[in-house]
Formats: sequence, C-alpha cells, structure tokens
Amino acid sequence: MASELMEALSALAAEKKIDEIYLLEKLEQSLSKSYKSIMYLDYDPRVTIDRNTGKIYVFEQVPVGEPDEETGEYTEFEERDVTPNNVSRIAAQNVKKCLVDILREHEKQELYEEFEERIGELISGQVLQTTRDFTIIKIREGVEAELPHFDLTKNPEERNEKPPLERYRHNQRLKAVIVEVRDPSSMETLPKGHNTRPMIVVSRTHPEFIKRLFEMEVPEIYEGVVEVKAIAREAGARSKVAVYSRERNLDPVGACVGPKGSRVRMVVEELHNERVDVIAWNPDPAVYVANALSPAHVSSVTVDTEKNYATVVVPDDQLSLAIGKEGQNARLAARLTGWHIDIKSMSLVKSTSAPESLIPEEEEEDEDLGDNRCAYVAENGTRCRNHARPGSKYCGIHENL
Repeated sequence: MASELMEALSALAAEKKIDEIYLLEKLEQSLSKSYKSIMYLDYDPRVTIDRNTGKIYVFEQVPVGEPDEETGEYTEFEERDVTPNNVSRIAAQNVKKCLVDILREHEKQELYEEFEERIGELISGQVLQTTRDFTIIKIREGVEAELPHFDLTKNPEERNEKPPLERYRHNQRLKAVIVEVRDPSSMETLPKGHNTRPMIVVSRTHPEFIKRLFEMEVPEIYEGVVEVKAIAREAGARSKVAVYSRERNLDPVGACVGPKGSRVRMVVEELHNERVDVIAWNPDPAVYVANALSPAHVSSVTVDTEKNYATVVVPDDQLSLAIGKEGQNARLAARLTGWHIDIKSMSLVKSTSAPESLIPEEEEEDEDLGDNRCAYVAENGTRCRNHARPGSKYCGIHENL
C-alpha cells in the first residue's frame, strides 16, 4: 500500500500540475481529521507520510500541565505514537475522498487567482441553466459563472445583476461583465449554498458592461483615443454615456455612433433595445449639463459651483423632452454630471422675473396648479412649479432626489 500510495500521488501531482509536497501536506491535514473521528481522539492528531516509503504515522496530541486560567485551554502538548495496526486499510478508505476534496480546493484556488485579475472584463458564454434566483453561464469547459437576479426584498444580502425585462433561453449566447470572484478560502465572503454555486459573478446591469461593449465596437475607445468619462444607467430602460476625444479633430460622439448608427446599434442590440444616448463630455459644467440633457435643446445654463447646482432654461416645447418620462432624462443627466439640475421653461422664467405686484405668489399658485404643486423648494427659496405625481408630494424630477 505504501509504495502504491507514493506512486499514485506522484502520478496525480504530475497530471494535475500540483506540487507533490503541497499535495502530501494537504493529504496529511485531511487524514488528521479522519483519524480523529475514527480513533475518537480529543485533539487533532499529527499525521505524517514518509516521503520515501509512503508509510503513515499517527501521533496523538496529549495536553501537558495546567490549562490557561482565562481560556481554559491547554497550550502545551506532547506527542504519543498511536499508529494503528490497520493504518494502511483505514488510509485506503479515506485517501480517495481526501484527494477529491484537495483537488477541488486546488482547482477553485487556481480559478480564483486567474479571474480575480479579470474583474471588469467582458466575457461571452452560453446559458446552461436558469433558476428563479440566478442564471448559470458556461464561460469555457469546466468554468461557469453566475448571473444573480435575486428578489432583494426577500434576500437583501444577495444581488440582482439582470435587467428586469430580460429573459434567457437554454444555450443562448450571452455577454456580461465580471463584477466579483468569490474567495474560496474566505468563508465570510461566501454566500449561502456556495458549494453548488459558481465562484465567478457577472452582471448585465453594471455601467461597466456598457463601457466594455463600446470598447468592443469602437476601435477609438479600445485604443484610448476616445475616452468614456461617465455612464449613468437605468438598466433595461435607458443609459447616457459621456465621451471625450483626445484628438482635437475627432468627433467622439460620431466615432461612437458610427456610420448610420452602426456601432451604437450593435450595443443597443446586445442590451436588448435599451435606449443609449451618447453625449460629448466638456470641462465646462454649463456645456456638459446642456449636453447631458440631450436630445432636448437648452436655452441657457447657470451654475453654482459652490453648491454644485445648475439651473437650466429650456424652450416651452422642450420642457417635457428635457424632463423625460417620469423624470428619467433629467434624473440620468444629474447622475451623469454629478450636478443637481433644476429645469425651468422659458415662460416660467419670464413670469417669475415680472414685478411681484403683477403676479401675486398665492394667486399664481392657486390658478396654475392648485393644491397639486410639487413640494420641492430649491436652496435659493424657489419652489418647483411642476405638478406633483399622483400619491406623492413631488414631481417626477424631485421625487427620487
């Protein structure tokens, strides 16, 4: 048994490209737990495997002296040889299981070290299985990733990385971005049921996913000539991407859109027809905010750099376009720029600039909006003049601020 064990370990180490000493040490640790259970020992014994003969020795740990007064545990031990006569038979029964566990742990650690450096990278895979809580994607033979879509109201410790309206079929090709690789050696970071779940976690909602798709479709971004400065996204509905060109004569928006929209169309198709607005980044905050509200045309922008506040004036016929459905356009523009944006129509600006005696504040509110006026009040004391949404005190712009 002894010589056969060493021959088998040597062959296995060579086949799996594992250091033979490392394999022996792991096997000794695993056998230690087995012998503790088999021999009903109080402490984990020290198990050694002779490196030449393959013979196995078991040493019991016997406590010496008095236990620690505070912890009640012994700190010193002496060893006693308790190697059983049938040690080879007992080992033979446990070696196979031990080796399977060791190899599985080794493969997981290798996988972790490989993909830990690939966080943020775009991967393409094949859908193997979809459950209520996650989708399993095959990246390559023997390597799988998890696309979680848990109900966060029931599982707040988990995550949801799937756009709400997407549905996946078996064997469907799917792209995603790596957002996490679970460390197999850290039990604190491992989720419930981690033994049956892949270590690699991917996302189709993360803003980095859009950036990687543009890198794949736009050579100028991949080469670094055009830079993606910021991304604001409501996955499955709409995204805004701010781009900047390092070359004066290159239009960054045109480069991303492509001839007849061919480049951005490929991104939109991969996002299952999510709307994508590509806008030009500008170091001037006023210009940047105006661009971010695209496709609406802006008349003027006034910025307060101390309060990070931008007041935008748009033509009356552009107000609804600037705000967007349920405030989506304004909300994404605010996230993209990092500025608080207050949008006003031209007629409102003109009316508020008239003498107060001509437009009494209480009369104006009663006639125009009644009791349904948005309750939001800006830092300068100006109250929003939009209608409040049904069942809310605020309009679509200010409801989520």
